[in-house]
Amino acid sequence: MTPRDYLQLALFLGILAAISPPLGRYIHRVLEGGRTWLHPLLGPVERLIYTAAGIDSTSDHPWQRYAANVLGFTLAGFCLTFGVLLFQDVLPLNPQHFPAPSWDLALNTAVSFVTNTNWQAYGGETAMSHLSQMVALTYQNFVSAAVGMAVCMAVARGIARTEAQGIGNFWADLVRSTLYVLLPLCLPGALLLVGQGMVQTLAASFAATTPEGAVQTIAVGPVASQVIIKMLGTNGGGFFNANAAHPFENPTALANFIQMLCIFLLPSALVFTLGAAVRRPRHAWTVWGVMAAVFVAGTLLTAHFEYRGTPAMAQAVAAGSPAASVTSASAAPAPASIPAPIPNMEGKEVRFGIFSSSLFAVVTTDASCGAVNAMHDSLTPMGGLVTLLNMQLGEIIFGGVGSGLYGMVLFIILTVFLAGLMVGRTPDYLGKRIEGREVTLAVAALLLPALPLLGFTALAAVGWGPQALANAGAHGFSELLYAYTSAAQNNGSAFAGLTVNSPVFNLTTAASMLIGRFGVMLPMLAVAGSLAARRPRPVTDASFPVEGATFALLLTSVILIVGALTYLPALSLGPIVEHLQMIEHQLY
Repeated sequence: MTPRDYLQLALFLGILAAISPPLGRYIHRVLEGGRTWLHPLLGPVERLIYTAAGIDSTSDHPWQRYAANVLGFTLAGFCLTFGVLLFQDVLPLNPQHFPAPSWDLALNTAVSFVTNTNWQAYGGETAMSHLSQMVALTYQNFVSAAVGMAVCMAVARGIARTEAQGIGNFWADLVRSTLYVLLPLCLPGALLLVGQGMVQTLAASFAATTPEGAVQTIAVGPVASQVIIKMLGTNGGGFFNANAAHPFENPTALANFIQMLCIFLLPSALVFTLGAAVRRPRHAWTVWGVMAAVFVAGTLLTAHFEYRGTPAMAQAVAAGSPAASVTSASAAPAPASIPAPIPNMEGKEVRFGIFSSSLFAVVTTDASCGAVNAMHDSLTPMGGLVTLLNMQLGEIIFGGVGSGLYGMVLFIILTVFLAGLMVGRTPDYLGKRIEGREVTLAVAALLLPALPLLGFTALAAVGWGPQALANAGAHGFSELLYAYTSAAQNNGSAFAGLTVNSPVFNLTTAASMLIGRFGVMLPMLAVAGSLAARRPRPVTDASFPVEGATFALLLTSVILIVGALTYLPALSLGPIVEHLQMIEHQLY
């Protein structure tokens, strides 16, 4: 790595650390019904929405009703999205006259966007009309992120409240998240990206003649308005099939940096929303520090292995032989001397280079975003392992909007429970005693996403998967593992070496996305309801501390150990084996 790389990483973290605390406190104030500088303008709009929808924003709901509202709203959003996609061929704003997708692809896409996954088994610019992109997809980018923020705030209320029956009003949380947080951030953000050269138009694609005389179709559309919310909402679904590697979707180095910052902005700020809710800013900084430390470690590891490339490539260059001679599975004799490493630029944009591509890959898999500015299928085996592990840990570093924080609360509950067992203290979290009910729910939320992830990967590996693979051996297995990891952990990115637009893939990944989203969300709402009803105990010197370096180290250890125990066997069959084979000059 170069000094410029370290400077970029430090600048990224510094800006994030500076913006997150005030934004987190603002979000807390908004979702608790406090007045902000935007209320003179947006307050009448908020009240109009409540009146039109018949919502009593002052009512407080128990966790069961809150969860039922979440599920009902998600079902309604699925029906809307599914319907628009199925009938896009007869609906307006389809200047390219795209046909409707198949029912299984429409179902998969609808599930993908309502679960904040944005897994795409299609090329956006060649399959989706402008109406589908805006009404079916961009709309879901907003509300699926708002649902995550609402549930996150409900969990924070559960921890903060004392002997309460309710954890908030889902409809008020949904409206306020969208109206006071997402829209005010997206409007100037979209204009900023347009200023960098990003496309925003309702015009149809047009033909251009290249210098060689060939005719090329140039796809355009409402790109900036979708990109800003896909990043801020950690959605990730691109207007273009190449996603953030496309110059119309990511035109400059500054646009690239802004998009990475947007991915982490709200998940990072919500940590301080929790701190404001429980009135423990030091606890928020401790949790944020754990997230930042794991993020930095993943970034440095990925960049290290991408800069080193593959030994076979270095040997080929040193010997003066063409690179193509080592691109297929083969075993070559080890060189007499170790040649200088050749950075792995396969699948990366030259204008971004090794480090910006590595940083983007780690950011997008730490958060449940899925946007990519390089092809993860072309990462070195260990670079691919980092992106896989980032998702398999639950995408809690910094995670999705809302889902990252309530996923981290899951690990905090496990940590204080295990620590209590080790030191002989009754486990409690910020004065709330952690009992068997909370631990059971936390373990269920931890295991439920692992079931479709590992189960469907195993079934696909011996069934419908091999014929869809672009690579053999360990790398082919990694492609399958990545696909179901991305679906079950609501990420949406892909290794890009797998053909997934088939009924069996569309249905199994859709099931994975639903289980991954609600298998964590619903148990954590139940935890929130349980903690809200509990009487807190005074926090004394005898209480287990949830601040400082000791707790941060213990929390990090639990996260990594639980992840290793759950997923190390699968990772051993994929990227770990491939790395060992790469050392022996065998590539796929």
